[in-house]
Amino acid sequence: MALPGWADRERVKAELVPCGRAFQVSLIIFFICILLGIISDAANIVLGLGPMSWFLLAIAFVLAAIFFRIGWAVSWYLNTNK
Repeated sequence: MALPGWADRERVKAELVPCGRAFQVSLIIFFICILLGIISDAANIVLGLGPMSWFLLAIAFVLAAIFFRIGWAVSWYLNTNK
């Protein structure tokens, strides 16, 4: 019986670098969204989206960053415990 993709140890071990990069990109986009939301709210202008939409988008990116970090942690654990 074939194992699902997430159950393959070697595949999960190989995800160490991609999960780390995805975490960093998500975190950078999170900070950009926060800054755009603060600037948009302080200046009372609409920068493509309303201030609340920027903050909600930032929350979505920080949740994505958390999921990527969990994937990174699992991959790191599997790499260190052979």
